[in-house]
Amino acid sequence: MSDSQAWDARYDAQPWMFGQAPNRYLESLAARLPARGEALALGDGEGRNGLFLARHGLAVTAVDWSATGMARASAWAAAEGVALRTETADLTQWSWPEARFDVIAWIFLHLPPEDREAVVAGALRALAPGGLLVLECFSPAQQGRRSGGPRDPALLWTRELADSAFATLDVLECLEGCVHLDEGPKHQGPAEVVRGAWRKPG
Repeated sequence: MSDSQAWDARYDAQPWMFGQAPNRYLESLAARLPARGEALALGDGEGRNGLFLARHGLAVTAVDWSATGMARASAWAAAEGVALRTETADLTQWSWPEARFDVIAWIFLHLPPEDREAVVAGALRALAPGGLLVLECFSPAQQGRRSGGPRDPALLWTRELADSAFATLDVLECLEGCVHLDEGPKHQGPAEVVRGAWRKPG
C-alpha cells in the first residue's frame, strides 16, 4: 500500500481525525495574514487550514496526496459556500508556481529528508515577495508522547533545521518546546513542536 493509499484508508476509517478547527498556531497569526491574495495549504488533509484561510478572504489552494481527504475538503467547502481549490498530488512532484502565494501554511507535514528538501525548495520558490510562511511540526522530543506525530525521527523538525531550511527568509519568530494540542482525536494533549513564521524579503 502506498503512503497516499494508507492516508485514504485512515481518513475513510476516521473522518476529521485532526478536527475541523484550524491549527491553533496558524489561527493565532490571523492578524498577520493579508486581507487578500493567494494562500497555499500544504498537506492539508481534510481541509481544515485551507478553509480557515479561505474564510479569511484569501484565494486558497489546498494540496494533499490523499484523494479521500481532498474530496472531503471540497465537499466541506461547497457546503459552506467557501471557494477552495483542491489538488491531490505528491508535493515532491507538484508543479510549483513562481512567486505566487502570499501565505504558505506548512502544518504537521512530515517528510523524509530528501522529500522535505524538495518541498522546502518549492515553497521558497512559490512564496511571493513579502509573503508569509507558517510552520508547525513535531520535534524529536515528541517521541513517546501519545499526542501525535511520526515515529521515524528523520521526519521530525528542530529549530536548527527550520533556521537552515528558511535561511533566505526573515524570521518573525521560531520556537521549539511543549504546547497543548486540542485538534481532533489524533492531536490531543502535551506535544513537543517547532513552530514559526517567516517573511520573504521584498
